[in-house]
Amino acid sequence: MVADRRELLGFASVGLLAYAVDLGLFTCLRGPAGLGPLTAKTLSFVAGCSVAYAGNALGTYRHTRPRGLRPCAVFFAVNAAGAAVQLLCLTVSHYGLGLTSQRADTVSGAGIGMVLGTILRFWGTRTLVFRPVTGVVTGVGGGSGGGSGGRPRSWNRTSGGRVGSWTG
Repeated sequence: MVADRRELLGFASVGLLAYAVDLGLFTCLRGPAGLGPLTAKTLSFVAGCSVAYAGNALGTYRHTRPRGLRPCAVFFAVNAAGAAVQLLCLTVSHYGLGLTSQRADTVSGAGIGMVLGTILRFWGTRTLVFRPVTGVVTGVGGGSGGGSGGRPRSWNRTSGGRVGSWTG
């Protein structure tokens, strides 16, 4: 329970820092730099994702030891999916439901969309990108089936012991 709380707090802290980088850079690129909105948002999104990946890899999920480009690419894909969820909420509200006020756009995009996108990002980050390192568990003959290396295992034979994760 404490590990789950620590993971959630670490993920949220890194996310807030990444959000601040994204927002600050977007503001600078749109204002003083004079870039267009899509170019500015693309660059600030990439910078925010980079900060989030580094923070999660070096902080929140440092025990998983991600290697290579695959975890980074999957992390960016998960974050792009989270951004798509936010845009979808805004699109449905604004164009589908006809709620066109600035307040409605803020509630749907930055409120509901942000919450749903963050849930998707948290799930994707912990299950697809920073999976716990597990040993080989054969369950066939010889020994207790506790995996290799003599490391203690949880009741469900994973190093993380996360209940409900379909990836193990």
